[in-house]
Amino acid sequence: MIHPTAQVHPQAKLHPTVKVGAYAVIDGPAQIGEGCTIEAHAILLGRITMGRENTVGHGAVLGGDPQDFSFNPETESHVQIGDRNRIREHCTIHRGTQSGTATVIGDDCFVMVGCHLAHNVRLGNRVVMANNVLLAGHVTVDDGAFLGGGCVFHQFIRIGRLAIAQGGGAFGKDIPPFTLAARVNGIGGLNVVGLRRAGYSAEQRSEIKRAFALLYLSGLNTSQALAAAESQDWSPEASEFFTFVAAAKKRGICPLLRKAVPFEA
Repeated sequence: MIHPTAQVHPQAKLHPTVKVGAYAVIDGPAQIGEGCTIEAHAILLGRITMGRENTVGHGAVLGGDPQDFSFNPETESHVQIGDRNRIREHCTIHRGTQSGTATVIGDDCFVMVGCHLAHNVRLGNRVVMANNVLLAGHVTVDDGAFLGGGCVFHQFIRIGRLAIAQGGGAFGKDIPPFTLAARVNGIGGLNVVGLRRAGYSAEQRSEIKRAFALLYLSGLNTSQALAAAESQDWSPEASEFFTFVAAAKKRGICPLLRKAVPFEA
């Protein structure tokens, strides 16, 4: 299952079903699980752990050193990848920048051509990153988020669960769960289509809309909206929305665009 031109480090542990394509390089003590495919010219460096049924596309580079001026190449950090992920051609995924840390990808993610995951990025499950998305260091992307092609994200920000970022956007603030983000640090509405596709009931969607309206449409600032929310009863989904907002750090959350992006009601 290993092409004769591939180079595999003697300390690497590959399940017998792993396929390694022509001129691929596994240079380090990688652990690669059942049913994985490493396509031609892909490069895996250092300590990488990979679950089952993952695909690493042509020319992808996983486990490279962080692009951090203070990084010490002797640092023992790694990349951790779950199950059934598709990492397409020419993606780059860097290892953690501090000893014992990791860049982490969950399960069932689709990372399309040319994406970059910098050091200490964390993807949840079922995250979709379209072509050429760039995630700076320590970005966290929660389950089910969709990042449109060419989006760029500043270090340390968070993208909430089932949020969607329109292609070509640039973001340096947190994107709350269930929202539609656009342009530069803008929120255009709720990801109603995504909520419906994820199986949320009409009642659940209504509660999320009520929470969104309190935060973005009531005329209150963020602190005032959070204080007002504490005096009301909310569904688990709406509570998740406010918990995320309350945890925002000094950069805060993306504000509502003055001219909202249309979304399905």
